[in-house]
Amino acid sequence: MKGQLRDLAVDVKVVLGGLWATTLLVFAYVDLFGFYRADLVRGVLAGEVGGFVVDQVFLVLTTLYVAVASLMVAVSLLAPARFNRIANIVVSLFYAVTAGVSLAGETWAYYIVGISIQMALLLLITRVAWTWPRNT
Repeated sequence: MKGQLRDLAVDVKVVLGGLWATTLLVFAYVDLFGFYRADLVRGVLAGEVGGFVVDQVFLVLTTLYVAVASLMVAVSLLAPARFNRIANIVVSLFYAVTAGVSLAGETWAYYIVGISIQMALLLLITRVAWTWPRNT
């Protein structure tokens, strides 16, 4: 029918890359919004974040934590299917667990909502990778 919109299938690699990019945006904004909280700002100024001392080791480990998730965008788009599928399942589940742990004792609604969205996206990544289409 003329004028009807055509919906094209999107390659699983593009879907995974897009989900990782979206997850990273939510991740970044939740952390940025934390700087509107006086309790977190006071902790940062005192050199502490979530009970951890902010030092070289903490910052390197935090950088590596963020870098792995960031690199998953490229892995999702460029890696061969078999490695890609395994990497997406393992890494998304790892991040879902660590995100869930970060909710322990949290009372701020923005954080709970943001981390819940992040966890939903990560579990969706797991599902998409788990159900990766196979050749018939």
